[in-house]
Parts: sequence; C-alpha cells; structure tokens
Amino acid sequence: MSLIVGDKAPDFTLPADGGGGGKISLKALNGKPVVLYFYPKNDTSGCTAEACAFRDASPDFSKVKAQIVGISRDSVASHEKFKKKYNLPFPLASDEDGKVCEAYGTWVEKSMYGRKYMGIERSTFLIDGKGVIRAIWRQVKVPGHAEEVLQAVTALA
Repeated sequence: MSLIVGDKAPDFTLPADGGGGGKISLKALNGKPVVLYFYPKNDTSGCTAEACAFRDASPDFSKVKAQIVGISRDSVASHEKFKKKYNLPFPLASDEDGKVCEAYGTWVEKSMYGRKYMGIERSTFLIDGKGVIRAIWRQVKVPGHAEEVLQAVTALA
C-alpha cells in the first residue's frame, strides 16, 4: 500500500536521540505541522547535506511552528553522534526494525552498480496538525529540497 496526499499519516513511536530512553511519536506532535524526512544513512554525503539544509532552514520552519523529524534505520547512538557533529536542532528517530519505513513506503529495492539491495528511499512527508498527509516528496534530490518543503509548510499555515 502506498500512501497518498489526503491519507492519515501512520502513527509511530520510535526511540530518538537525546539519551535517557527518549522517544518521539507522531501523536505527541499533533496540532502542529510535521516535516517527516526519511534518509538512508547518518554521516553520508547526501544525508549530511540534507540534514544541514534542514538545520539551516530550521529558524524559518520554527516561524510556522513546524516540527522537523528525521528517520533512518541507524541506531540512537549513531543519531546522537551525527546530531552533535552537525549541530542538528531537531530529533532523529531510530527505526532499526524498519516498521515505520515500511508503513510509509520508503523501504524499497534500490540498485547501485547493477547490484540490487533494500534500502531507504529518500522521502519527505508533510503532515498537518490533524495528522493528514498534505505533501509527499519521493526520490528526493537534496539541493533546494528544504526550501521547497518550507514553501509547502508556509502555504499550509
């Protein structure tokens, strides 16, 4: 099943960076727009560029009361290192078993140098304050993406 604009976003509760067994859930963010972005791996070039673009645009997302949440299958410890290294001001959630990736349709077959493997398709979901998906970006190209998402969030406000 593939999610489409207008669908209710699948709820989730995942361990997040921050130590002390921190968790993040979609339900807890109700009432404000959520930018949920799925990325393949901490500290790789594309994922770092994407995280830093969202970091740099973070003050503008705050103005429209939007919460940014990054999700990958990396461990919480890996997220904490990544977040600290790049001074990321938003939570990174750990979907180690891949259930949330599957619920959002971001766990897909990929191909690199002719080799097929399963991985996270770089995707972003804009979810409104009522938990409804308002925009979806799949196979995201990083340059300009944070700005495009910000425009969509601003249009929601």
